Amino acid sequence: MLRNRIIVIILMVPAVVALTAFGDWVFTLFMAAILGIAAWEFWRIFKQGDYSPSRFLLIAGTCAVVISRHAFGEQGSIFTLSLVVMAAMAFHIYAYERGATRSASDFAITTAGIIYLGWFGSFFIALRDLPEGLWWTMLVLPAVMFTDIGGFIFGSWLGKHKMSLRISPKKSWEGYAGGIFMSVVITAPVAILWGLRSPAMSFERGALIAAAVAMLSPLGDFGESLFKRQFGVKDSGKIFASHGGMLDRIDSWLWAAIIGYYMVFFLWTQ
Repeated sequence: MLRNRIIVIILMVPAVVALTAFGDWVFTLFMAAILGIAAWEFWRIFKQGDYSPSRFLLIAGTCAVVISRHAFGEQGSIFTLSLVVMAAMAFHIYAYERGATRSASDFAITTAGIIYLGWFGSFFIALRDLPEGLWWTMLVLPAVMFTDIGGFIFGSWLGKHKMSLRISPKKSWEGYAGGIFMSVVITAPVAILWGLRSPAMSFERGALIAAAVAMLSPLGDFGESLFKRQFGVKDSGKIFASHGGMLDRIDSWLWAAIIGYYMVFFLWTQ
C-alpha cells in the first residue's frame, strides 16, 4: 500500500510542480481538469446511491467556477457560482415536472458538489495568483502530501487508538500525530530552500503552514470517506488503478488550499 502511494506521488509530483511553475492559464486549466474529473466521480458516488444529481452541471459548474476565479477574480467566481446554483435549481424543477421523485435531494447534491469542488478548488487558483504565489503553492502542496504519507507510515507502525470507527477505521491518533510531525519536519526546511528565491519564505512560516494544514486537512479525507461509506463505495474511481480515483487523491488538498490561502492572505500579505 505504501509502495502504491509513493508511486502515485512520484508520478504526480513532477507534473504538478511543472504546471504550478507555469502558472496563469496553464495551471488554471490543469486544476479545472483535475476538479472536473473529481466532480464526475462525486456524481458517480451519489448515482450509485440512487440519487440523480446533474452530471453536466456538476462538471461544467465546477470547471466554470475555477476558471472564473483566474479570469475575473473572487467576485467573478462568486457571480459564476450564483448562476450555476440558479441553473441547478431550474434544472431540478424541470426534472421533477418530468417525473423525477428526489429532485429536492438531487438539487442539494448538485449544489453541494459544485460548492465543495468548484468553490473550494478555486482557492488553488487564488493561492497561486497571490504575490509570490508560486512559492506559497509549492509550500502548501508538500505540506498536505507529507501529512498523508506521515499519517500512513506512523499509523501502520504505531497505530492503536482509532480516530473514527465508522467513517475511517484504519486511521489512528498515532497516524494523525505522525502526519503532523512529518509535514512540519519536511515543509519547514523546504521553506528555507524556497527562501533562496523568495524573501516571503521562512522556516517559521513553513512550519506554521505545515502544522495548520496537517491538523485540519485530514477532515477532507474523512469527508470523502463519509460519502463513500454511506453508499458502500470503496474508491471514488480507478484513474490511479488500485490507489483509487482523483477525488481520493485531492480530498485533503481542497482543505489545504483554503487553509493555505487564508493564512497567507491574512498573516503575510496585508
